[in-house]
Amino acid sequence: MLLRALALVTLSVLVAVPARAFAQNDTSRDALERLEETLLLRIEREGLTKGSVLPVIVVSVAPAFEETRSWYPTAALGTLIRVFGAANLRACEACMAPRTFVQDNGSVTQSTTTAGVDELAKLDEQYRGNAAAARTAIWLDENSNGVSLRMIDLANSRILMAENFDPSLAEAARTKRNYALTEELDRRSRGDSVNHAFFDFSIYPNPHMSFDWLEQWGVNNTNLSGLSVSVFDPVLGIGGSYFRVMPSASNITVGGKLLMSFPTAVVRSVAGTDVEVLDPLLTGVLMARIPIARSNFGFIVSASTNGRVGLGFSLMNTTFMPFLP
Repeated sequence: MLLRALALVTLSVLVAVPARAFAQNDTSRDALERLEETLLLRIEREGLTKGSVLPVIVVSVAPAFEETRSWYPTAALGTLIRVFGAANLRACEACMAPRTFVQDNGSVTQSTTTAGVDELAKLDEQYRGNAAAARTAIWLDENSNGVSLRMIDLANSRILMAENFDPSLAEAARTKRNYALTEELDRRSRGDSVNHAFFDFSIYPNPHMSFDWLEQWGVNNTNLSGLSVSVFDPVLGIGGSYFRVMPSASNITVGGKLLMSFPTAVVRSVAGTDVEVLDPLLTGVLMARIPIARSNFGFIVSASTNGRVGLGFSLMNTTFMPFLP
């Protein structure tokens, strides 16, 4: 019985260790892929030009686990090579090892800590030969959730990038979401206004199509008011609109529009009689917008003083044809 128990324990250890190693390899590999994609996007779109960061001195590609000790450094360097090119990378093996320096006055200094910016520049000058001086230094180390990247400008110690990457970029998404929320709460506390553009289109049973340019204002930014232009109900109208945002009810906006029929106003001014052309002179439209989750789309319910009601959609702060790039 004792021998059987020992055999089971030994077997479980032999099975668990490779499984953990493979799982960590997969996590780090996926994180490196996300890092590579992010760097390529920023080089392409956000002005992180290769000319401003190359050549690069690679200070550290340290693994976090014994299981990835022989695999991770090679994988990390391969990622950097695909992004920056092999000719633009320099490995600084001395940066993480104990270093001894002899000063001009005969004193000897030994350092066992990570090299600082000044020391990195000295090491690069010592070993680069006739090549151009390195402009940036990179630390790309493994952690339990993926990888961490630091990129520093050697000329002025400016931090160019400092981010953690995991396979799903969950940490980056959470950081951006929290930052956006903080920014929004700070804007609301200041009472700063925000401009919005809405396209409302009721389909059934009666049509109502209008464009609204609204300003969001107030202590809690729960008021929307501005200009409205209608091409249905009334057929051609212009006027003002006001809506109230209800944050406690999924940010539903409830309000109305007062629109003047342009054809009726023109004919009345010319003929001098109280005639109606297509629509009455003034039309009131009550409306509620119901946002769809956190998207720029929503449902609308409208009812006008002309006896027309409708159900439809609203495009909020988006392009006229959102399916086009």
